[in-house]
Parts: sequence; structure tokens; C-alpha cells
Amino acid sequence: MIDGFKYDLRLYVFINGINPLRIYIYKDGLARFATEKYKQPNEKNIDNLFMHLTNYAINKDSENYIDTTEMHGRTYGSKRSYKTILAILEEEHGAAAVDKL
Repeated sequence: MIDGFKYDLRLYVFINGINPLRIYIYKDGLARFATEKYKQPNEKNIDNLFMHLTNYAINKDSENYIDTTEMHGRTYGSKRSYKTILAILEEEHGAAAVDKL
């Protein structure tokens, strides 16, 4: 989680050949965020799709949905770039952890 919100990553690859195997990974991707801070599922929140799911089709209708904006080379909002996620992870865990990832 980042800032208490669940997110998923979309990374894009191109498979250019099977034998030999050649895979290219696009250097950026997309992170989609839930629009309510995550809490352990319980009887009261189990049906809260805005908390438990990261699908754009669901979260775009949330009153907490934030359109994506860019500032100082980073994206902010309910959709963010993979590069932004890596920068956040580097701030929180260090460059070595991001390199290992």
C-alpha cells in the first residue's frame, strides 16, 4: 500500500521471440489506486468496492476519485505512473530495495 491505499500495477511487455526467448519490458507502466484507505475486511466494510478494488471502472464513480495530474516529474491522483511508484518506494525503502525489486 501507498499512503494507506491499495494499488495494482500494470506493466507492459513485448515478446519478440520464443526460441530464443526475447522479452522487452516497457520502462513505464500504470498504478491504479483504490479511492478509500484500506482497512482489514470485516462485516461492515466487506462490500466497500472503493476500498478493496483498484479497478478504474469502479473507482471513477467514487467521490474520492482524483484525476491524474503531473507535478515536478511525478504523477498524482487515483492513477499514477510506474516511475512515480518507484520514486515513492525509493524514498520509503531506499534505492537498493528498488533495484532488487
